[in-house]
Amino acid sequence: MGNLNGKTAIITGGNSGVGAAAAILLAKNGANVVISARRQAALEEVAEKIKAEGGNVLTVPTDISKDDDCKNLMKAAVDKFGSIDVLVNNAGVLDTGLAPVDKFDDAELQKIISTNQVGTMQCIRAALEYMKEGSSIVNVASIAGVNGGGGAAYVSSKAAIIGITKHTALLLADKYIRCNAICPGTIVTPMTMNMKPENLDMRMMGAMNKHADLKLKPCMAEDVANIIEFFASDNSRAITGQIIVSDFGASL
Repeated sequence: MGNLNGKTAIITGGNSGVGAAAAILLAKNGANVVISARRQAALEEVAEKIKAEGGNVLTVPTDISKDDDCKNLMKAAVDKFGSIDVLVNNAGVLDTGLAPVDKFDDAELQKIISTNQVGTMQCIRAALEYMKEGSSIVNVASIAGVNGGGGAAYVSSKAAIIGITKHTALLLADKYIRCNAICPGTIVTPMTMNMKPENLDMRMMGAMNKHADLKLKPCMAEDVANIIEFFASDNSRAITGQIIVSDFGASL
């Protein structure tokens, strides 16, 4: 432990699931952690867990679909801890029913893209005002962006994150600022578990089952957090532009 001593890590969507697990793990490894989400109360619950174990944490309520919120998040981190060494773009929203491309709702599409894609890009842009050599950007995408298994709106947003990961890595390689993405498969988090079965598009579900071994166990938030911790640390300093699927081989 302690391989993140002195580093400052910002984690969006740090109020639950993967974001909370990553925040707790990075703090245990010595990082100053800045967690953001739209709900302050949920952020404080995670912050109390980090403080109870002696970690340093700052909570910043943020709606990443708003550019000014993204800029404020980065400034708050620097004002408190002096730097931004790690950015974990984890905040995201699901569609309500896995609607395929011939049935997607326009309003829902815009909501998902504004958070998952635009929000991620805005956070990267704002963070790069402060990032220096050796910094790491970790984007949490999804297996849906790799194999198309999901609602059309969600798939398009996660595929976009994969693209922007490669773009960012290519742009910043000579600055030695790395950017990688994690693509979890089926994952047990409050967000995924709250999906209502009656809203799911059965045609899309059937198509997805062709590309997933449902007998294998699902990914847990802590499994993804472990990969985030690796990408956040200098142990991954030579790795950039990579897309890592985390699903116990279910999509092979």
